[in-house]
Amino acid sequence: MLDRLDHALRSRPERPAVLAASRSGATRVRATRGELAELADAFAAALHARGLRAGDTVGVAVRPGPRALAVLLALWRLGLRGAVLDPGAGAEVLRARLALARPALVLADAAAQAVAGWARPLARRAALELPELAGLGPVATVGPRLPGCAPALDLAAARVGVPVYAGPQDTDAVIVFTSGTTSRPRAVVHTRAELAAGMETVAALFDGGDGFGGGGGFGGGAGPAGAAGGRGGAGRAGDPVLGGTFFVLVPSLTRGAPVALPARSPRVLARQLARLRPRDTYLTPPQLRDALGAGARFGGRVWTGSAPASAALLGRVRAAGAEQAWGVYALTELFPAAAVESREKAAFEGAGDLVGAPLPGVRAVPDADGQLLLAGPAARDRYLGEEPDPWVRTGDRARLDGAGRIVLEGRCKDMVLRRAENIYPGLYEPGLHVPGVELGVLVGVPAADGDERLVAVVQPRPGVGEPALRAALSGPLSRMGTARPDALLFARIPLSGRSRKPDRAAVSALAARRLAAGRAGGAGGRA
Repeated sequence: MLDRLDHALRSRPERPAVLAASRSGATRVRATRGELAELADAFAAALHARGLRAGDTVGVAVRPGPRALAVLLALWRLGLRGAVLDPGAGAEVLRARLALARPALVLADAAAQAVAGWARPLARRAALELPELAGLGPVATVGPRLPGCAPALDLAAARVGVPVYAGPQDTDAVIVFTSGTTSRPRAVVHTRAELAAGMETVAALFDGGDGFGGGGGFGGGAGPAGAAGGRGGAGRAGDPVLGGTFFVLVPSLTRGAPVALPARSPRVLARQLARLRPRDTYLTPPQLRDALGAGARFGGRVWTGSAPASAALLGRVRAAGAEQAWGVYALTELFPAAAVESREKAAFEGAGDLVGAPLPGVRAVPDADGQLLLAGPAARDRYLGEEPDPWVRTGDRARLDGAGRIVLEGRCKDMVLRRAENIYPGLYEPGLHVPGVELGVLVGVPAADGDERLVAVVQPRPGVGEPALRAALSGPLSRMGTARPDALLFARIPLSGRSRKPDRAAVSALAARRLAAGRAGGAGGRA
């Protein structure tokens, strides 16, 4: 599909490709299709001129938008492997991930460098032709360069002789980090074939959504979604799509639809929806809740994933005007795996959370312990540094109902989901153990809106005062980036089992009681 996208962008270069909203919600063109193709050509030539060749790894820390998409198109064209980096993960986590991926080059925009704290050390190395991030490889700035940032990627390289990868499709295409401790990060590796299969599934999901559950689509004839009506099918090529993820951008642009990046402000997003009237909208559950709170009205089909979407939330979206509201069950290891429309989900009366029938090609089976295992053409090849494995262990307890649909029964892992972001406590808990701390854990506490609050619970050593510990923890907490806890509590941590490990369920219940009672020691809110 990425090859088809490259051709499609050049066939109608004057048409808009990526849209954005002004504060009033009015639409402006961020890039035309021709400009996107031109930028991808420039990135490919620049990377080739720097000596990068098929199989090399390039770290990517660029905000979603035209530049990020053009970078990924260039990597695909050259046969390079992209390692997706999240600057908000915190400096220690980022350095560990870079050490594992060992990229030959990191491409980062100015905002990513500022968030990651790269700009300061790079400024000190200003005398170097190729400044390095702690010896882990050179960094180049894409987009506007601010003082202290790495040197800009030279986009003036000659484009003659730039190769187009024509090798096997079972080679690595992308690395996406998910979990693991700071010292031992874990990363999902997708091959070119698997990435392509995932995008084809998303394209079919968008184009055939009306058939889900109605017998002629992915749903297998199980539910009432086939009666949803609406515009249906692929629609007109020029109908806009609202969404910012790579798996939304590529299929939509390939079929000729412009893609609008969702506004960050809920009020602006509500105005953007009213003005744009997209045929398809993809937002995370937190974005949907915020938009609904701002009075947003929807139309066409709305898709949501990246975090659990309740039947109540999907019902609210339809009550706000959407013809269909779909919950998509997906993982970094396999995107997407299943989907369910709001009416089918609302009609489900069994225990657990119905997420729908497996999509075409996806195999789903619970193991002996009830953990859901998934396999299929879009499933990741392996975790970086590990052997290939056809089965993805989801960490979710699940069963298949009589119609073969997946019903989730809770998470096996300790993962906390906050605002559609997966937060793994093991990445950050070592930072809590400053002098004077006997034990520290991070737990999720359910919030009223279906999200979770991340709470740090710290047990002081005898005789150590809380004010001193709060001051000592200030630095480590600030370095956690987007995983910074919502609250910091001081308490004796319950233990369980013969090994006397922290009882996370009991700690979460304790934190919930303390927060509800307002006895957070002055720490309710941001820690």
